Amino acid sequence: MRQIDENELRFLRLLREKYPTIASASTEIINLQSILNLPKATEHFMTDIHGEYEQFIHVLNNGSGSIRRKIDEEFGNTLSEKDKKSLATLIYYPEEKLDIIMAEEDNINDWYKITLHRLVQITKRVASKYTRSKVRKALPKDFAYVIEELITEKEEVQNKEAYYNEIIHTIIRIDRAPEFIIALSDLIRVLVIDHLHIIGDIFDRGPGPHIVLDKLKDYHSLDVQWGNHDVVWMGAAAGSLPCIATVIRVAARYGNLDTIEEGYGINLIPLATFAMETYKDTDCEVFKLKSSKEYDPKDYMLEMRMHKAIAIIQFKLEGQLIKRNPEFMMDDRLLLDKIDYQNKTVTIGGKSYPMKDTDFPTIDKDDPYALSKEETQVMDKIRHAFRHSQSLQEHIRFLYTKGSMYKIYNSNLLYHGCVPLDENGDFKKVTIFGNEYSGKALYDVLEHYARKGYYSRNAENKQRGMDILYYIWANANSPVFGKDKMATFEAYFVEDKDVKKEKKNKYYELLDDEATVDNIMKEFGLDPRFSHIINGHVPVEQKNGENPVKCGGKLMIIDGGFSKAYQGKTGIAGYTLVYSSHGMRIAAHTPFESKEEAIKNETDVFSDNILVETPNFRLRVADTDTGSDIRDNIAQLEDLLQAYRDGTLSEKQL
Repeated sequence: MRQIDENELRFLRLLREKYPTIASASTEIINLQSILNLPKATEHFMTDIHGEYEQFIHVLNNGSGSIRRKIDEEFGNTLSEKDKKSLATLIYYPEEKLDIIMAEEDNINDWYKITLHRLVQITKRVASKYTRSKVRKALPKDFAYVIEELITEKEEVQNKEAYYNEIIHTIIRIDRAPEFIIALSDLIRVLVIDHLHIIGDIFDRGPGPHIVLDKLKDYHSLDVQWGNHDVVWMGAAAGSLPCIATVIRVAARYGNLDTIEEGYGINLIPLATFAMETYKDTDCEVFKLKSSKEYDPKDYMLEMRMHKAIAIIQFKLEGQLIKRNPEFMMDDRLLLDKIDYQNKTVTIGGKSYPMKDTDFPTIDKDDPYALSKEETQVMDKIRHAFRHSQSLQEHIRFLYTKGSMYKIYNSNLLYHGCVPLDENGDFKKVTIFGNEYSGKALYDVLEHYARKGYYSRNAENKQRGMDILYYIWANANSPVFGKDKMATFEAYFVEDKDVKKEKKNKYYELLDDEATVDNIMKEFGLDPRFSHIINGHVPVEQKNGENPVKCGGKLMIIDGGFSKAYQGKTGIAGYTLVYSSHGMRIAAHTPFESKEEAIKNETDVFSDNILVETPNFRLRVADTDTGSDIRDNIAQLEDLLQAYRDGTLSEKQL
């Protein structure tokens, strides 16, 4: 008989509180063992949403085609294509679709009856891979008992059809059919996708990152890997002035200041007033907006002036940060002091380039990185507004709670950008506050400081953390940026295309090199034989023949241009990945017209499917991280059972 040490005995005594008898421990072992043999739950991967909230919500609702696939499996050829599309749209948008149907349908009660039967059938199918306990927890409170009755096979009822028909008839008779349809549709969406992975870049470019985050914070199960566009907003919420200026500049450039002002209630009047006065007689042609919105000419000119004003403030604040952190090695980004105003040129990398604009009324040529008195006052007011925006702070705390720099989940390594490599393909050694890091350790230390930047109450630690948040946004050694420079200054002011190029990290040259990919997996503790790397950040140009699947399926880049700003480059409107018990598939999406179009004309946005991996057997819970945890629990319960049976512990009286 194995000898139990004191620590094990102490643990078993604690376990006995939950399972006080042989019977209760045995029952739990049987329950857990049965769960191991259920099909693996479905995971959904999305990345680089960039504020495109309507398309995001549609893809979230349709599970990248998962719901339509369940409809096809359940009904086969017994439903027409039109009926299948209509049922799918109802599940995606139950409230809005019901409004249309109730206004148009002649015999609404017949429609309710047919539709409720169909929804019950789909609910049964999607619930079949879960335990009754898990399904019960997902049931909406108002209809929990009735739904459980409808989706549970009742052996004791002889005329089952009459039994279920009577339940549905009663729902219709007492005018609860619309609410019940909404509840079933919501439940189907929850059960079809068990867990959601967002692999970075929720913010910037599109108009609704705040709407995306409102949706995500209420989602039943998810994790987030931070992208550089998320991190700069995290820095802004923490109070980092360079991050705040960057966030406003990007919003201004893409015509999305409404996100800041209306979405987050942050008052930009101080900036508008300052820009109208200070830049009223300056050339702002370089600062045209990248927006298709209709503008009143006066409003457009105001936003151009605001755009220029905040860009100059950003370059100054970045310069201050770079100077106080020489080990960031970003001196090549100090360009305000390299401007020759007489010749209207700037020196970059030892070479002189003509500038498109040198009309900068707030730059002191003797101290170019100092904010003017007025700029300081503007930024103080705006920082206060960012720090006290309740909705922004709520969203950023959500990103800290559910998010991280990387995630390991079911033998998949998820991160937004890359693992920085040197020119030899080895993990790049990077110095952070006097210590050297590379690979996984670099990710870990950056996350450590990123959390201090938001949460620390120590002034020095908080400042370091806020500076690291900017570093993660724009440094050449940042895993979520992964380029040699962020050429923002050059993009505005220099015509030469070569100097504006941002060279990608060596990582991107080695995506198909198996030794490199295997080495990254091992660095993060994964077995390359059974693992994958999934990341976003760099749009895959499908129209030029580029494939999101790299290294024989070991690595996938699923940024295909969710953001409209990239769709001309990629030729599609984003990739998403679904990992179910049947394997992995990547969905390529067509551009999303509008929510109204999707509801009215029952259009969808998924098109081609790329099968990444199809296992020889259906994956079970036993093949997942959850399965590993369950096996550990079973082993502990078996130790408890043995302790009861050999007298080491006595059962407790119930």
